[in-house]
Amino acid sequence: MNPVRTWRVRAEVAIGLLSALTLAATLVWPDWIERLTGLDPDGGNGAIEWEFVFALVVVTLAAFGLAWRDLRRPS
Repeated sequence: MNPVRTWRVRAEVAIGLLSALTLAATLVWPDWIERLTGLDPDGGNGAIEWEFVFALVVVTLAAFGLAWRDLRRPS
């Protein structure tokens, strides 16, 4: 595997892991945005957190999918 492809796969996996960890944290502590920043963007109803969860699912699947595609691609 060439160095650029290796770097790309590592970056995609790192992004996937980071978004998966943030997704898990959001599911466990749904009010982390309020705790961390002190802001309450959705008025306490949790809508922003669920939008964040949806976005993180998309990012996680896309990053791992791209890494899988790059690993399966012939040299």
